[in-house]
Amino acid sequence: MNTHDFDIAVLLPTRARTDMLFRSIQKLFDLADNKDRINLVIGFDRDDAKGIDYFSQEIQPWLAEHDIEYSAMIFQPMGYENMNVYYNWLAKQQSADWYFVWNDDATMVTQGWDTVVRNCNADFQILKVHTHHEHPYSIFPIVPHKWYELLGTLSRHQMIDAEISQMAYMLDMIKIVDIDVIHEPSPVPKVRFENSIHDVRDFHHKSWRDQRMKDC
Repeated sequence: MNTHDFDIAVLLPTRARTDMLFRSIQKLFDLADNKDRINLVIGFDRDDAKGIDYFSQEIQPWLAEHDIEYSAMIFQPMGYENMNVYYNWLAKQQSADWYFVWNDDATMVTQGWDTVVRNCNADFQILKVHTHHEHPYSIFPIVPHKWYELLGTLSRHQMIDAEISQMAYMLDMIKIVDIDVIHEPSPVPKVRFENSIHDVRDFHHKSWRDQRMKDC
């Protein structure tokens, strides 16, 4: 028996993306075995006329045509430095067994990726997909509902993939799954709070390290 509304909530904050965003969404659902049990949760900045207009004119009709469940939220712009806030709010509105931290510059490759996730329902683990860069972190972490329930958040720090991954490694709860994703990040530099250890916002600042230990 399903205890949540969906098996998987795909969390997708986006800004000023058009064709790349559409391809990312199409691949996710074209390759899913059971799209009826997946909810696309997308977030836009209020001032992102380009992204919102493209979504309403091009993507929404496709979602409706393919009977894909989705919800959209409009945010006051918070910037990349608050990326975790976007994801946390998108997750807060959902009832799903798993929360998939997705990006608008990522492309799903694996047929039946959602079945792979469902096969892990008995596990309290962070699922790590394969990317062509094979970073040690779970770049697109798939997080069980229990994680969110226990912490009340997906991630406290902007670097959501790093925080979730580091905690999961400390707890020995990283599970590599047979899902392949291509990630083509934007060449535009993004604000990431790392490599400045004395800055209280930095991921490696003592206050953040202590918080992660406490959460673990």
